Amino acid sequence: MREKLLKRKNALRIKRKRRIRGKISGTSAKPRISVFKSNRHLYAQAIDDVNGVTLCAVDGKKLGLKSNIDSAKEIGAAFAQILKDNKIETAVLDRNGYQYNGVVVAFADALRDNGIKL
Repeated sequence: MREKLLKRKNALRIKRKRRIRGKISGTSAKPRISVFKSNRHLYAQAIDDVNGVTLCAVDGKKLGLKSNIDSAKEIGAAFAQILKDNKIETAVLDRNGYQYNGVVVAFADALRDNGIKL
């Protein structure tokens, strides 16, 4: 029973993800920032969809941070610094099928607070 629920939940997230990805795309000047969250960690990467290249990424696991709101703020600040080092000022946020609340909002707000326009 539990496996069936988890499969359905994941299938619905994939469906939302595809619907979102049909509407947004990233370029080298304005990359798509894709967020992935697991139960333990948060990951993000800036993607140039025109060339199919990941420009830069941040890994909450390597930073030793968990997947909670406080850690998401720190990961967002670190990722904003990486983006600035790569001369990226604006981006498009891809929430990857997740609801826009909690960890995803904290990450996006941290990017905005550190000078990245979403």
